[in-house]
Formats: sequence, C-alpha cells, structure tokens
Amino acid sequence: MSIMETVSEARDSGLLLKTAARNLEAWAGSSFLPDWARSSIDELVTSCAWEELNDRFFKYLEFGTGGMRGRTIGRRVAQGELGTPTDAGAPEHPAVGTAVLNDFNIIRATIGLYRYCRCYLAAQSEQFETPRLVIAHDVRHFSSHFCELAASTWTRLGGLAMIFDGPRPTPQLSFSVRHLNATAGVVITASHNPPHDNGFKVYFCDGAQVVSPHAEGIIDEVYKVELDELSEFLGKQLSGVVVLPASVDEDYLEILEENVLDRALVESNRPKVVFTPIHGTGGVMGVPALERFGIEPVLVEEQMEMDPRFPTVASPNPENAEALSLAIEKADQVGADLVVATDPDCDRMGVAVRGEDGSMVLLTGNLVGALLAEYRITTLKRLGWLPSNGTRSAALVKTFVTTPLQDTIAKTHGLKVINTLTGFKWIGEKLLRYEQSLISGLLGATGIGLDYDATLTPKRAELLQQYSTFYVFGCEESYGYLGSDRVRDKDGNAAVLMFCELAAFLNCQGKSFSEYLAEIYLRYGYFKEDQLNLYYEGALGAEKIKKILDSYRESPPEMVEDFVVTSRLDFARDEIHDEDGDQIPAQDFFFYTLDNGYSYAVRGSGTEPKIKFYLFAREDVPEPAALPEIKKRTSGTLNRIKDAIDADAAQRVAD
Repeated sequence: MSIMETVSEARDSGLLLKTAARNLEAWAGSSFLPDWARSSIDELVTSCAWEELNDRFFKYLEFGTGGMRGRTIGRRVAQGELGTPTDAGAPEHPAVGTAVLNDFNIIRATIGLYRYCRCYLAAQSEQFETPRLVIAHDVRHFSSHFCELAASTWTRLGGLAMIFDGPRPTPQLSFSVRHLNATAGVVITASHNPPHDNGFKVYFCDGAQVVSPHAEGIIDEVYKVELDELSEFLGKQLSGVVVLPASVDEDYLEILEENVLDRALVESNRPKVVFTPIHGTGGVMGVPALERFGIEPVLVEEQMEMDPRFPTVASPNPENAEALSLAIEKADQVGADLVVATDPDCDRMGVAVRGEDGSMVLLTGNLVGALLAEYRITTLKRLGWLPSNGTRSAALVKTFVTTPLQDTIAKTHGLKVINTLTGFKWIGEKLLRYEQSLISGLLGATGIGLDYDATLTPKRAELLQQYSTFYVFGCEESYGYLGSDRVRDKDGNAAVLMFCELAAFLNCQGKSFSEYLAEIYLRYGYFKEDQLNLYYEGALGAEKIKKILDSYRESPPEMVEDFVVTSRLDFARDEIHDEDGDQIPAQDFFFYTLDNGYSYAVRGSGTEPKIKFYLFAREDVPEPAALPEIKKRTSGTLNRIKDAIDADAAQRVAD
C-alpha cells in the first residue's frame, strides 16, 4: 500500500483528522520537500504514528499575539529529522509539518511578510523603496538557523536584511526596528515556552508587534505562497545579509537609561541585587545596563550560559518559583536585597524580595506592576513631569486581565487608565496612536514637524500632554512591563532597572517592600489575584479549548460557587470601547463580575495550548491591624471560586 493510500485509509477510519490528512497529502504530494523530510513523513505514516501526524498537520500555524509559535521538535522524532544531533542534543532538522515551526514555515512566513511589506511601501510612495528587515534571535534550538534562513530568504527576494552577531533580547529588536528605520522586524523566540518550542514574532515599522490591518494582510500573503515556491530558498545564502555593528547595542543601552527617573537616587542608594537570565539573553544587555548605574549584580553563574536546554530549571519561566530557586539561594548566601530574573528572550522579569521575616518572597507580576506604577507616578509628579492633581492627558495602559489595583492607583492619582486585550501588541498600538496624534496635532497647531524619537523625554512628555496622551507606564500580569515608549514591547532589561530604582528608593526611605505594599493596600484596598490554567495539547486539545470557549458563549454561567453573576461581557459580541473611545477588537474573551465584587475572565492562550482563567478580588482595609485577617479571608473565598470554575470547565468539556 502506498503512502497516499495509507493516509486515505487512516482518514476514512477516523485515525487521522480530515484537516491533517488534507495538509499531509498536500505536503507529501508536492515537490518542495528534501529527501530527509520526505523520508520522515514516510516513516511516521508507515509506523502509523497518527497522533503525532495529527498534531503536526491538523492546521497551519496561525499568527497569535504577533506571529507564530509552536513545537519545533516533535514528540516523536523521525530518523530523517534526527540526522546528526547537535551539541545541545537537538535533532539535525526541525520537525516536518504544517502545525510546527520548521524551515518550510519560516520561509513561507518570510515570503509572505516580504510581499506584504513591498505592497505596503508601494502604497506609501510612488518611488520604489527596498523593504528593510531586522531579525533577532534568542538561544533556542534552531533559533540562529531560522534567523539566518529568514535573512537569506529576504535578501534573495530583493530586500535588505539586518541581523545581530549573536542572540539578543526581544525588546532590543523592537527598538532597533524604529532606530534603523526598518519596514518590519522579526525575532525568533518562544519566550519562556518549553525547550521544544520556537517562534517567529513579527513587528512592523513602528517597532510594535503587528496588529490589524497588517496582521491580516501578512497572513493573507503567507497563505498565498505556494508550497512549490519554498524549495528555492532552502539553501542559505548570507553574502548579502548585513551584520549590525556594536554601535546598535550602545544605542539600545542609552535608551534603557531613560527608564530610570532619578539617577542620583539610584547611584547613592544602590541595592544589592542577584541577577539571573535563566540561560537566556538577559545577560547580554541587562548586566551592562545595571553597571552604568554603579550596580554590580551578583550573578547566578550556573544560569549565565545561554543554553537551549535550560538545564538548571524545569521551566525557564520567571513566573515559576522553581526557576528562581538558585538565585534565591545565592541571595541568602550574599545577603542580597532582591533577586531579578529574566526569561530566555528577556521581555519578562520575575522578582523576589525580602519579606517581613527576612526570607525571600516571590512577587507576582500584578504586584510588581502595582509597586512600579505607584512609585513612578508619584515620582513623575515630584519631578514636575505630571501635575500634582493628575491629568487626563496622561495614561497608564494595561491589559484587562491585569490587576484592577493598577486602575485604582492611576485613577486616584488623576490619570486616565486604558485597558487592552491580552498581549503587549495592543499596548504598542496605543503608543503609536499617541505618537501620531502628537505629530499631527503639533503640526496643525504650529506648523512645526517633530522628530519623535529625537525629542528628549521630558519635552516629549510635555508635548504629549498638550497635544495627545503621555504614556506613563504599561503592564501585563504575565510579568511584562514598559516604562518608556522608545521601545514598543515589554522590556525585561528596562524592568530590571525600574525595579532596582524602586529598591533604591525604599533603601533611602528605610522601608521594606512589605511596608510599602501595606501602605498601598491601606490607601487603595486589598487586591488579590489568582489563575487557573488548563492545558490541552495537540489537535484534540485545540478542539477541547474551542469547546469550552463556545460553551461560555452559548451557556454563560449564572452562578459561581454561591455567588451570583451580576454582569457579563462577551468581547466577541459586545461592543466595548476604552477610555480613549477606541473600540476593542472582537475576541473570544469573557469577563464576569460576581455579587461580592469579585470577578474573573476567560480566554484561550495565544501562545500556549491552554485555556486561562483570571480571578480578581478586592476588599476594603479599614486599619492596618485588619489586613492579616482580610488576606486570609480573601484567599479562602478566591480558592472556593477557583475550584468551582475548575469543576465547571471539566463539565463543559465532558458535555
């Protein structure tokens, strides 16, 4: 029986999903696959590895929060893929399939991106302009290879491709797109995902991840690329690719300094910091940035080596306590004030600080964001960048699933609060709108043009408040922070500097983080958050996630535990606007408020095979002595609600 006949029989018997069979037949019947890839498909089909083939071929990788992300090493590795394994233990070739990240999908995405950029530039000007692409990569398996392959493809298509001489942080790519006047940018990374994953994250000329209409336009062009076009680009040609000079690193380090509001405060009250990049790119720029302020971080040497296996941790995610265990051990050895950790592509930061009893305590992303928001808004007022009573021409921008404590802090300070969908690309989109409003407003009022990035930060803040909106701070609960709009994505390097400044401030005041947080709770109320993550991997998992989300639309909950649902928001059907009056794009995202004032949100992850539930609680704190009991009571209530949501989700999958 031939390979095609075996595939057809598996499809007809239900062993192979119809979409997987269709995609598999298209690939197996084409001429673009090299021998190693064709032999890998033959091996998996002949051995009846239907679950593996379903996971590899059930769909084409989609653009989620700014690009593609998925497995690049299969659960089962075919001999053709294994080849001669790399020194880091990876197969010689990435997994074959439409739903995994490999050479074929990288080339297809690059061709589609190039064609969209070429059309975009042609629509902007009658004069031909060469599409310019900046590409960065992290430390993962195949990251350097994918970077070079994309650069080679871009230059062979007629564009100018620029790459770095080694791994670089994702936020540096965001900055470099703007700084180098590129048409677009790409970073090869899967952030803090497991070692078998990788990704292709796309940025547009504003330095932010792509959003509508560019995202849809790029996807359309990608899907127009014929499979038989791919073989021409499988061999890398790097002679026309530009390797960026060291001066580009220096330029990024200089703009990182803008995130520190009070340099003298930091230099005179330097905290003792333990730093770890968890085997990722954080040490490339994070350590030099700290040293510019006289902070000599104590390094976790075991995790300074960039290693795609992330050998010292179960997961390279700074949200997980285990990932910071070596750093905390080091902090106790040297008597450090705090621990800061960045994820593999250095766009996120995790933190541990000294608790009331002197032991190291991990802070959630929500708490880190709230602490930074309170300090930075207060400091901007002290420095005269913001009026003392606040202004609606300045905004804190956050995601809907980030703690409402930040809303309360900003509003109490008299600022505007903008909530966005999950993903920092939406915060980046806001920054572009504010930039464009300033440029057009200033030009219309005075006839003066403005070089936005060349304008010093204090002056830019003044002009934004006069003609647009001054971005004060941005945050998402998943450990992403941004303090300056010179970068248009969350920035782990900048976050490390901002948090060290906060630590310096508390050192100067003689306060602990616990005391500062207690002051915040007394002023704004006690807020607590929790999450429930349900993982459903592969093709069948995707169906389960869709089933749960569909059921929330068709049968929304009326009660959770013993609390009545008093309001519901369905972001796919309801018309929702932010405080600027801009409509929130439709998305499978649900938000529920309960009659005790607690709330929760439901959404499918855009980067991982899971459905996420975000829980929010708030209680008044009448006096300091009441806080311990309020914390205990709130945790108990939130746990009961979480258990009820978990049981309900299991029932929705089963029905």
